[in-house]
Amino acid sequence: MFRPASRVRGQKQDVWSIVNEAATASPVQPIINMGQGFFGYNPPKFITDAAKEALDKVDCNQYSPTKGRPRLKTAIAKAYSPLFGRNVDPDTEVTITTGANEGMLSAFMGFIEPGDEVIIFEPFFDQYISNIEMPGGTVRYVPLQPPKNGGTEVSSAADWTVDLEKVERAINPKTKMIVLNTPHNPVGKIFSKTELQAIGDLCVKHNILILSDEVYDRLPYTPFTRIATLSPEIAAQTLTVGSAGKNFYCTGWRVGYLIGPANLIKYVAAAHTRICFSSVSPLQEAAAVGFERAEELGFWEQSRKEMQGKVQRFCAVFDELGLPYSKPEGGYFVLANFARVNLPDDYNFPPHVAERPRDYKLSWFLIMELGVAAIPPTEFYTKQNMWMAEDWLRFAVCKEDNVLEGAKERLRGLRKYMR
Repeated sequence: MFRPASRVRGQKQDVWSIVNEAATASPVQPIINMGQGFFGYNPPKFITDAAKEALDKVDCNQYSPTKGRPRLKTAIAKAYSPLFGRNVDPDTEVTITTGANEGMLSAFMGFIEPGDEVIIFEPFFDQYISNIEMPGGTVRYVPLQPPKNGGTEVSSAADWTVDLEKVERAINPKTKMIVLNTPHNPVGKIFSKTELQAIGDLCVKHNILILSDEVYDRLPYTPFTRIATLSPEIAAQTLTVGSAGKNFYCTGWRVGYLIGPANLIKYVAAAHTRICFSSVSPLQEAAAVGFERAEELGFWEQSRKEMQGKVQRFCAVFDELGLPYSKPEGGYFVLANFARVNLPDDYNFPPHVAERPRDYKLSWFLIMELGVAAIPPTEFYTKQNMWMAEDWLRFAVCKEDNVLEGAKERLRGLRKYMR
């Protein structure tokens, strides 16, 4: 038997496989999947039409340049130049990747070497960890402080706060990069201008790169600041990550992009070249049309209003039940607190669920008894900080309204388990 590499050896069963296992075994079918953040509806017609048209073009069925199709880079540069308050150069300051996740992997591969340290905030997007460790990096964790009354009353995602003293204590001579995620998954927090300025100033002071994961940037419900706009010094150290898949409801297309200074982007592109060389040509072309036309068609504002409406529609059931939740400031995830839900003492959880924190049991219970899938957020924490999230569950509201209503009706079945 061949011995696998240590980077993949000994990995425990992940949250996605556990949730899918429960969904398959549940007697309540069909399952209403509010767990994973994929859209329950198609991209807008002007995007899908562009994809179909691209398939009829010879050059769109062949390799694209490794840094991305010129049309898409130009469209992104034009769309983001007003947002960054400067002219973004499509040739040197934009690179296209095979999804935002591969773009972040390329950034880590381009800059992180064995022994380098990267600071991330808990809760974190789980892919950050493996992406940092693949090139030999070490992760340093700083937890967002949860709302003090999050278990008893409705709070705002803004109440998940940054302890700047903990951030500074995590910095040492090995610190190479800090990862931000705003709007944040799973919290829905938009980092305030004050928080970003303080973090940016620390990074300038200590010469630390900033990787700003802004894949939900088109879904802000409160004022949204981009850290790269705060000062020329901060901008010079910042790589901003975006996602056409998140922007246009097509997560399966795997079209991501990074924007940043030419002297940083070139190394991201160099790593991307070695990982997958280039990204899917016809879908890049369709994404270009998306960025070219979204503003004139009013798509960005429509998308934002519709998603905020879905958040409000879905959270109404928690108001009915008296379950606290954290109102997101952006994105399409909602954290709800289930401390008031009593799990039966004699409930038969499988061993690999019974040994995990309470939120895993809550997730399993909801799937098996109510047929609603949600994600346990302790998966996005280190072991010592899992207690912060063991009463919460994450729901993705990027679904059709009839699906949201179906989930709400099933969740009303929680009443008999509540104290």
